Amino acid sequence: MRIHHLNCGTCCPWGGRLMDGRISHAGQPATLVCHCLLLETDSHGLVLVDTGFGMRDARRPGERLSPFFRGLNRPRLDPEETALRQVQRLGFSPRDVRHIVLTHLDFDHAGGVEDFPGAMVHLMGREFRAATKGRDGFIASQRYRPEQWDDRIRWRPYDANAGEGWFGFQAVRDLDGLPPEILMVPLYGHTEGHAGVAIRLPDGWLLHAGDAYFHAAEMDADGHHCPPGLRGYQTMMEVDRRSRLHNQRRLRGLVAEHGREVVVFCGHDPDEFQMLKRLRGGTGDRHGAEGALAERREFA
Repeated sequence: MRIHHLNCGTCCPWGGRLMDGRISHAGQPATLVCHCLLLETDSHGLVLVDTGFGMRDARRPGERLSPFFRGLNRPRLDPEETALRQVQRLGFSPRDVRHIVLTHLDFDHAGGVEDFPGAMVHLMGREFRAATKGRDGFIASQRYRPEQWDDRIRWRPYDANAGEGWFGFQAVRDLDGLPPEILMVPLYGHTEGHAGVAIRLPDGWLLHAGDAYFHAAEMDADGHHCPPGLRGYQTMMEVDRRSRLHNQRRLRGLVAEHGREVVVFCGHDPDEFQMLKRLRGGTGDRHGAEGALAERREFA
């Protein structure tokens, strides 16, 4: 399996180091990414893990995105950063993307689903119901944008209670039509049906933890922390604080106990994104946990 790391949407919220922790950003806008994956499988076509912002978001943001979150996150909305354009630059057609696996349905993770007609969209059933039938309250009504999903999308929601154990996490399951090396890991709290996506490689695992955390230092076993502005944003977005913090503790335990087998990363940390992209160009040839662990130490 060949893996490409894609930034499908740069956001530049005010707050500088209070949002991204970078000293050089004091008094300047922060930089956050929308970290997505493109998987080239041997017999199941292309698979996207999250999509970031889509082409229609970039062209008509006022029709598709919440003014509240546009003002807060200040996304660049560059068409060249969309998954569609990046897939095309790699020499593929949008129809080569046969599956999309979503960590959740927030506007900055699912904005590009319409750009890949014919793809099956996999997600937790709890998330699908929260986004399509709930949307109660201000944050829910702004984070979920039905304008981003047309009626041609083929949804495949999954039962929250089915699945098996994986490194101490329960109800972890494989996905219909996808190889057994790709698993969905429930990580509730940020949203009702938030999940991580685990990918098995010859020498270990990758775990895309979505928005289960936002900053790499939150995974430090000793002295874990998060920039205060980003911590406040996580609190504002959470639907279940107890579950969110519980799952962060479990992820820290996973890194501490199995960091040589499982490389964990989130959806928005720019340093994690650059670290993984540097490993042989981000193509998956050198995704061993040993290499990633060494890279993590460089910027920790």
